[in-house]
Amino acid sequence: MKVHETVETLGLLCPLPVLKARKRLQALEAGQILQLIADDPAARIDVPHFCNEQDHRLIAVQESGRGWIFTIAKGPS
Repeated sequence: MKVHETVETLGLLCPLPVLKARKRLQALEAGQILQLIADDPAARIDVPHFCNEQDHRLIAVQESGRGWIFTIAKGPS
């Protein structure tokens, strides 16, 4: 799977990881992939909720030594 954009939000707290993901997703075409790296514990709840509300598809959530890596496919615009 090709990742089209990566957003690193380490050290940023809610709601900044979701806001930065939203901004980057706006520039992508439907179906393109965004990878969001976050260490805010609230992101584990906020990112899936954001994807559901905005019709994006959360492909994967991986735990890493730095936090979580969220893989998101942009939904239809």
